[in-house]
Amino acid sequence: MRNKLAEILYNISKKDKKIAVISADISPAGKMAELSKKYPKRFINVGVAESSMISMCAGLAMQGYKPFAYTIASFSIFRPFEMVRIDVAYQNLPVVIIGMGAGTVYSTLGSTHVTIEDISIIRCLPNFQIMNPCDPLELEECLKYLCKKNNSPTYLRIGKSGEKNFTKNAVSKWHFNKPRKIINGKKICLIATGPIIKLYFEILEKLKEKNIFPSIYSFHTLKPINSIDIKKIFNKYEYIFSLEDISEINGLSSILKNAAFETKYRGILHGFSLKDQYIKNYGSQGDLLKSHGISANIIFKTIIKKSKK
Repeated sequence: MRNKLAEILYNISKKDKKIAVISADISPAGKMAELSKKYPKRFINVGVAESSMISMCAGLAMQGYKPFAYTIASFSIFRPFEMVRIDVAYQNLPVVIIGMGAGTVYSTLGSTHVTIEDISIIRCLPNFQIMNPCDPLELEECLKYLCKKNNSPTYLRIGKSGEKNFTKNAVSKWHFNKPRKIINGKKICLIATGPIIKLYFEILEKLKEKNIFPSIYSFHTLKPINSIDIKKIFNKYEYIFSLEDISEINGLSSILKNAAFETKYRGILHGFSLKDQYIKNYGSQGDLLKSHGISANIIFKTIIKKSKK
């Protein structure tokens, strides 16, 4: 996804002179390197000075630029949080903070680089909106929106590399703040936010063998909340399973459970989220997710068990 990010920002920056990228200790590669060479006044690497990155973006936004703050997710939010809150959120500036390698992507580097709490924190900040695309194609749609229509502080949560595209033949087109149906099914809804949606596609054929034909949705906008469309999903499906590479506190599962309570949803609602724990598993991303109770096999067995009730 970072390659798609670089490609889109580079292409748009050729036409839009207001696009600026401020990075923190990430060496530009590919199209990002081309952007830095071709437009050196609109690409600055501040090194390990994340607070300066955020404040510089705020200043650029006040001068009419469209700034993107870019670094690894754990360092784009946690280290400069005061500046995120005061310089960007409080002043309601259209700064886009990109959290690359979010969630459990950097599993081998431990809790310093694993980003469990980012959505929980940012959802509490007034004025902020949050976007979490499920694949490179959705990321492209997010970036086009952010470069052309955005007027708000935004946290853009992305993966790292190697993510497959799942939305090429999606049933619904991408629209900001609208849950997107990728596959049409019946009775059962599988809804995910971010690249972890791949686990649903890993078990899709096995589910069909069990005569289960679910709909799959991408919940790419985590703030603001589209209560109307969530209610439509509740009215349509008897069983709803949510999936996220985010803390169980204040993430997708929490959003859906709150909405279910308010709308008096009477179906089965089950969420797969990261536990409220710092789990010290230094294996692969799959190993760490399994420690949190998330894997394709666990999801498959849970759907089979729950849907028989």
